[in-house]
Amino acid sequence: MASTTAMFTALSGLAAASRQLDVIGNNIANVNTTAFKSNRMIFAPTFSRNFSLGTSPSDTTGGTNPGQIGLGVSIAGTQRNFNNGAISATGVETDVAVEGDGFFIVTVGGERYFTRSGAFQRNESNDLVTISGARVMGYAVDDEFDIVEGNLVELNIPVGTLTLAEASRNVIFNGNLNASGPVATTGSMHLSRAFYTDAGLTTLLNTAAYDLTVAGNDLYIDDGAGGSFLALQGGDPGPIITVNGIEKGGKDVGEHVFQFTTGAAADGVDATGTTLQDYLDWLEDVLGLDSTDLGGHDLGGSAELDTATGQIVITGNEGTVQDLVIDTTDVTVSNNGAGINSPFVMSKTTEADGESIRTSFVVYDSLGTPLTIDLTFVLQETVDGSGTVWEFMAESADNATQERVIGLGLVIFDANGKFVSTSNEAFSVARDNGAVSPLTVSMEFDSGTDAISALTDSASNLAAVHQDGSPIGTLSIFSIGEDGMITGSFTNGLTRTVGQIALAKFSNPEGLADVGNNLFRVAPNSGTPIITSPMEFGTGRLLGQALELSNVDLSQEFINMILASTGYSASGRVISTTSELIDQLLILGR
Repeated sequence: MASTTAMFTALSGLAAASRQLDVIGNNIANVNTTAFKSNRMIFAPTFSRNFSLGTSPSDTTGGTNPGQIGLGVSIAGTQRNFNNGAISATGVETDVAVEGDGFFIVTVGGERYFTRSGAFQRNESNDLVTISGARVMGYAVDDEFDIVEGNLVELNIPVGTLTLAEASRNVIFNGNLNASGPVATTGSMHLSRAFYTDAGLTTLLNTAAYDLTVAGNDLYIDDGAGGSFLALQGGDPGPIITVNGIEKGGKDVGEHVFQFTTGAAADGVDATGTTLQDYLDWLEDVLGLDSTDLGGHDLGGSAELDTATGQIVITGNEGTVQDLVIDTTDVTVSNNGAGINSPFVMSKTTEADGESIRTSFVVYDSLGTPLTIDLTFVLQETVDGSGTVWEFMAESADNATQERVIGLGLVIFDANGKFVSTSNEAFSVARDNGAVSPLTVSMEFDSGTDAISALTDSASNLAAVHQDGSPIGTLSIFSIGEDGMITGSFTNGLTRTVGQIALAKFSNPEGLADVGNNLFRVAPNSGTPIITSPMEFGTGRLLGQALELSNVDLSQEFINMILASTGYSASGRVISTTSELIDQLLILGR
């Protein structure tokens, strides 16, 4: 007898096949969606009508199985395939693909979501966002560009706005110092015109303290006891000495001004005024003259008064590259009255000697200000069978104080010309521009293949082959590494980490709820996400300038479509057959 139950059973088959076609259609529609994960329909039979629950075996029978007739099919659920899709290179710097099980973390309106799609872009505020505008989360960096882990923030990549400068810390040198050159014995010597010629005063100055001081707008040489000899006369506040054009080894030392100051006179002499020794000390500072004893060696530079002749004696540092050239117009006096005409004009009597070499290089303070440093090596001693001893002097006109010399030291080489030791490997430059002061820079004279030697050569040569630090630079480009690190390149050549993309890992990613726009939300069966860095806890690595493609298998989808169509047709056939049987039953009843 025909049964309407068969119709309802077939109807459930039609409904199931229809829903399966919905899933297949969605998969095929998203075949080109970035990082789309295909879905499949899972069916299950509905409950059955029982005619018998069966019997157990006995001594006379073998037992019977249950007698049941199914009442159709039901949808057990859908299952998402989270296998990785193929990776496609795009060349877009903001595109990222996950090769593993991790999910990108994004926020929309303060609510957290997860996605596999790494098609990111930067908005007008340089925030890293998805195509739909969700902000990408990760780890920021501190002031030292170190990653601050554990605190998720919205990532920002400030291309074109982030600036950076770095103070120099190290300089590496290479070259050879000519060990066969002449040992330095003297520096250049210059004499001024005599301040006085009186024999009695000369005797006095040989036995008593002397000062050049200002009293009543006049410049005096003072014996410290009230006696004095008029040397210069000037207006208030006193003579001004300008040094400009002096060359040191062919390099101009710049313009410098010394001001003699006026004080209240006492017995015709102001013992508290500017002294000649003040002027001589100033000359040593601005010309970089130094005679500091370093283990029995010194460069012999000085500015002194020869009390026997009444002349200023400027002795340059030893070494030919330290030779001073002081022309007639290089030292001038202004605000001078009826005193001696051009008392500070210098004449040269001796040339500097000694094997020496000078190199110039640039370092940077913490604000990125470039500072020029001159480094000079002078041969001080040749020790039979033991090698050579050299003295180096670091100088800079950019020192914030008047001292030109910023570093001194001895460097010792053995009999094979190899570096042995140094008494100092650093120099310090004072800063007054708001930068960290002083700027201290270490010098490396023996850095592997980059090392200074002291072998026989036709001439010495020296160069700074590497120095760190940089002037101001702006973030220009960036790249994303396998570990999610966002590395920025600045216009000054520096590279720094500017952030890190974080990933989430779920124990059951199939339990996530799809909310559209390639986003997923935590659901009851997904588990709590583990927030971590790429390549940790199985999250996988990131591939920059690439995207993950959809994992939809069109061949499988077409097969599933055929099966769904066949099932739909077959269920329809059951309904039509049942209808025919019912019609026959009605005919029999007529």
